[in-house]
Amino acid sequence: MGNIETTLGIDLSAFWMPFSANRQFKHAPRLLVGAKDMHFTAHDGRKVLDGTAGLWCVNAGHGREKIISAAKAQLDVLDFAPTFQLGHPKAFEAAQKIAALAPEGMDHVFFSNSGSEAVDSALKIALAYHRARGEGQRTILVGRERGYHGTGFGGISVGGMTNNRKTFGNLLPRVDHLRHTWDIEHQAYSRGQPEWGAHFADELEQRIIPLHDASNIAAVIVEPVAGSTGGLVPPKGYLERLRAICDKYGILLIFDEVITGFGRLGKPFGADFFGVTPDLMSFAKGVTNGTIPMGGVVASNKVYDAFMQGPEGAIELFHGYTYSGHPVAAAAAVATIDLYREEGLFERAAAIAPYFEQALHSLKGLPNVIDIRNLGLIGVIEVAPRPGAVGARAFDVFTDCYANGLLVRPAGDTLAMSPPLIVEKSHIDEMVGKLGAALKRAA
Repeated sequence: MGNIETTLGIDLSAFWMPFSANRQFKHAPRLLVGAKDMHFTAHDGRKVLDGTAGLWCVNAGHGREKIISAAKAQLDVLDFAPTFQLGHPKAFEAAQKIAALAPEGMDHVFFSNSGSEAVDSALKIALAYHRARGEGQRTILVGRERGYHGTGFGGISVGGMTNNRKTFGNLLPRVDHLRHTWDIEHQAYSRGQPEWGAHFADELEQRIIPLHDASNIAAVIVEPVAGSTGGLVPPKGYLERLRAICDKYGILLIFDEVITGFGRLGKPFGADFFGVTPDLMSFAKGVTNGTIPMGGVVASNKVYDAFMQGPEGAIELFHGYTYSGHPVAAAAAVATIDLYREEGLFERAAAIAPYFEQALHSLKGLPNVIDIRNLGLIGVIEVAPRPGAVGARAFDVFTDCYANGLLVRPAGDTLAMSPPLIVEKSHIDEMVGKLGAALKRAA
């Protein structure tokens, strides 16, 4: 740690790092000091190929001048403006561009500052929607095992990643969970959506609805692809069944699109890729290319219109954030969406996805690799855990890759790759080559 302090003139002790082994990191830091296009620059001057789009968010690559210039220009004009009973043009422009990308009938955008806030906002909107319609008893929220919906109290409650929940106990009291969708016995090494497993959606109708009664259930929230838990791709027909069951019983369906939004699957949203339209969608990450924090909820017209009743001067939803639709974030979002369109990055991601899939599955048969799964530009390698040391093998692969110029994302005993949409075939070859070598060394 002393060498890092001397070189960069910083003290590492004050920053309590999120989702990190703080003591381990500060003993052997991995500091990133620059980034451009497909690469980070490490503190020692090495180039590190970004196989994760930062943290699933830098979809257009790093240091994009169009986005940077838009943010700088906005600062010169308007650094901040409140959006409580006031407004500024960029927030409306950003909302219009996001709504234009969303599925038909989803025309309204509520802004937050992160994916966690977006999820909590979506859950609150769902509860308020039912109350606005005279069904205030609908307060039960249904999440899914192994789901990740950020770290707010609502998101942790409906989420299903055990380490994210166990320290904090049961948060929201009226929550239930569907089982997750992955069965390695039947689905291992699936390319794209597994053929088997659509019946997992039936648990909603067979167990959860009879247990709680549909009249008490407000919403079901799922990630179209469960990202942070290890890239669990939904079986064919699964999301369609969830949509049909929710429609049958008047339950709202929420898609958490924080990872799948803005081109990760080669479409604007996962809803477009799967052809299933939810009632609410949370988004964040790729909306500003990770340049400035921003998140939000896209609401269907049905949901929005339910609030637009009563006296015209009445506040329809008592919810919001100081930085909802922040001018600089909104300007970055407008520029980012324009850049996606101008460079055809969603279409580019769809075109290169088959090459990415083929390269990933070439790692089958390496020591301790027990599954490979992928969809769009999401790829995950699962390795067998070491006895009594869950996550240790994947973490060793992660640090090995970093030392050799590649960034991958460890989570438990999975290693995720989600490269920027500007990725070239040569980058994919390098990623898979370095990852494969690290897997061999971690045997």
